[in-house]
Amino acid sequence: MNIVLLRREEISPDGHVTISDRRARHLFEVLKCQPGQSVRLGILNGPRGLGTVEVLAADSITLRWSPLEPPPVPRVDVVLALPRPKVMKRLWAPLASLGVGRIVIINAAKVERTYFETHWLEPASYEPLLVEGLEQSGDTHLPDVTIRQRFRPFVEDELDGLFPSGVRVFAHPGDAGVPEGVRDAARTVLAIGPEGGWTEFETGLLQGKGFVPLSLGWRTLRSDTACIALLAVVGQAMRQR
Repeated sequence: MNIVLLRREEISPDGHVTISDRRARHLFEVLKCQPGQSVRLGILNGPRGLGTVEVLAADSITLRWSPLEPPPVPRVDVVLALPRPKVMKRLWAPLASLGVGRIVIINAAKVERTYFETHWLEPASYEPLLVEGLEQSGDTHLPDVTIRQRFRPFVEDELDGLFPSGVRVFAHPGDAGVPEGVRDAARTVLAIGPEGGWTEFETGLLQGKGFVPLSLGWRTLRSDTACIALLAVVGQAMRQR
């Protein structure tokens, strides 16, 4: 845990916060906090700051919150064809760690319909994993999550509203590389298909909405490997502008 994340309602009007859950255990057992020590704090969807330890009790810790700067707003959004549930579970935290503004989980021709029955698509299950990813990276921006079980209606009717601007790319094995436009983009929407790949019909719909192919080469990758590699490549390209 590289930052302790708080919700706004946890901070009192005079700027103090008392915690007694796993975050307090981390401060006690890992950081060995003592009165007067400063630790990194952040407010979910708000600024980062410092917390000065004021009171150590048997099972709680009280800190004084001092806000600093907000972290940069994530500039990449992801449209992800739902992978196997156990893979989706593994992906939530890395998606937040790598800096994603919005995550759309979508159906596709090569996605098993039963995958949408998993509890890993319920906020109570995935939000703690997103927070875990933010704690690792030191970010505070909790990704917005949208889940849609119909591919074509989403692409035709909702996509433009959710992503009104920015470069649009879809991952596909081949020789396309990283499109030049990504390097100059203020925002990028990255569509990642199932492990069996997008169908020709699906790529046609995406291209009709302005998506262009992006490739890491000819290899077909697992969903979790592809997500992490693609986000790293796109993020690095956008930092070069």
